[in-house]
Amino acid sequence: MWCLRRAAHRFKKQGYCLEASRIFVSKSDRTSNVRGDGGCICCPAQLISPKLLSVKLFHLTPALDRIFVGSRSLCSLADECSGGKTHVEDKFLEPETTATVDVIVGSNAEEEGGEVLASETVFLDDDFSDTEKGEGGEDSHKKKAYLELYKAIMDSPSQSVASILDKWVEEGNDLEQLRISGIIIRLRRRRMYSKALQFLEWLETTKQVALTEQDYAARLDLIVKVQGIQKAEKYIERIPTSFKGELVYRTLLAGCVHFVNMKKAETVFEKIRELELPIMVFAFNQMILLYKRLDKRKVADVLSLMEKENVKPSLLTYKLLVDIKGESNDIVGMEQLFETMKTEGVSPDVHVLTVLAKHYISGGLKHKAENVLKEIEEEKRKGSFGAHRALLGLYASLDNPNEVARIWKECKLYPRMSECIAAIEAWGKLGKVEEVEAVFEIMLQKWKGLSSRKYCALLKVYVDQKLVTKGKEFVKRMEDSGCWVGPLAWDALVRLSLLDGELEKADSILHKAAQQNRQRASFSTYIVVMEQYAKRGDIHNAEKLFHRMKQGGYTGRLKPFDILIQAYINAKVPTYGFLERMKAENIFPNKAFTLQLAQADPFFRKNRALDLLDL
Repeated sequence: MWCLRRAAHRFKKQGYCLEASRIFVSKSDRTSNVRGDGGCICCPAQLISPKLLSVKLFHLTPALDRIFVGSRSLCSLADECSGGKTHVEDKFLEPETTATVDVIVGSNAEEEGGEVLASETVFLDDDFSDTEKGEGGEDSHKKKAYLELYKAIMDSPSQSVASILDKWVEEGNDLEQLRISGIIIRLRRRRMYSKALQFLEWLETTKQVALTEQDYAARLDLIVKVQGIQKAEKYIERIPTSFKGELVYRTLLAGCVHFVNMKKAETVFEKIRELELPIMVFAFNQMILLYKRLDKRKVADVLSLMEKENVKPSLLTYKLLVDIKGESNDIVGMEQLFETMKTEGVSPDVHVLTVLAKHYISGGLKHKAENVLKEIEEEKRKGSFGAHRALLGLYASLDNPNEVARIWKECKLYPRMSECIAAIEAWGKLGKVEEVEAVFEIMLQKWKGLSSRKYCALLKVYVDQKLVTKGKEFVKRMEDSGCWVGPLAWDALVRLSLLDGELEKADSILHKAAQQNRQRASFSTYIVVMEQYAKRGDIHNAEKLFHRMKQGGYTGRLKPFDILIQAYINAKVPTYGFLERMKAENIFPNKAFTLQLAQADPFFRKNRALDLLDL
């Protein structure tokens, strides 16, 4: 059953030791990375068969005999990968039961790399057809009443949801759980998290309906998004014990992963184990997703614990692992994982095939990529959802405009929103701006009131093609249409200003964006501005931006330190106390950073640098 960690060579630089004494503890009053007694969730040597230890896809420590049996905490070591690119997938947070469909749906489209940590699940269409059993009489009347309530909440000022609901009930309307869920789902899909939270707060206060664990978890998830993790932790204390189960803690864990807070995520994962709640594959997938971004080497520990707990990997698990192998340029290991998945009876879907093809293309293996595309074409003929979207992007990556045109022609008759966005991205990748604009006009005609995210798909093309004037005019068009200019648009404006050589203006836009409470500016936006200051050797502004990133919650990452030290090097100014600053955030240098530190810090001896690499 468990071939997951077999047959392939190591990740780069994985000959390190996960010392049992170097652990994360779950208690909040202690530092997250300490020396002392303890253990880790790495599976002890006695529990791993020699067959698994001999050749593995994801290696544990070479010194497994030092890992304590029965230990409980997640291992932690220097993050070699955290300074590099981070990748996040909108396919990778899956609802695994109906109970979690409207709960675990993090949304952070503005994270690094322009990708999505976790997108809203496509729950229902814009009408209430999925919740209705019939079309006539009383049922139709109720449907109309709920649509009117939903529209009233949508159009209301941000803090008036409770008064609208009070009035609606006073008019003699009854609240039904199914239709309430429909409204909450729609608010979430439009990222109106504050209004959705007010709705759930009103339900809990007025006791209009009997709340379930799903309701408490849904409110917890919204609190994480609107108010942050600390408020969410306090809310958990108020949840009745009978409803404080695995779903609630799983939701908090997803929130920690959403905010890329490794320390909190590990603490919550440990809490689930301490409470002896059942650990579903969802929780393991969350941890793999987190480590995929911040420290790929820890993935082996998660897989080992899954084996120990006898939790079978899901399709998502394989999808993440295949992607990790591809990102590490381990094509052989990626292919072996793919074969293992099929051997274990897990059928690859369009998303897995897309990941496989993507890494073949990036690795220059065009023939292999085309073979995978044939499989996706076959899935398309079977009517698989997402096949058109995948093919548009992959053919664009293969620089094949004819195939992009063919697929888009098929979509054009009855286009879906996701396919339109994929077409915009595909044509944009090929530099076909007129085709991009034509697709956007189709979207404007078909759907009223497009969200900021849809506008930003076209805006990103203008940025990528360095069409500064068109980009700035388009932002004005967004504002005139009443579209909210959020993190994606801020990022585009910042990059357009940088293309125009206006660094100070870009910084000003970023500063104004950070002052808005609705949503924080993206990590990548901060980074792109900070990099420009570093190139100038402008230590003052680089440090100032570094501080603003910390205030915005972007801590625990190597990349900002990497850019900051570049500013000192370019300014030919010695650095002092960098290691201490990094340790305060529980960050350890990788090889490249250590060499830079040796270059910039006169008191940092090269032999000391090499010693650090051996930790």
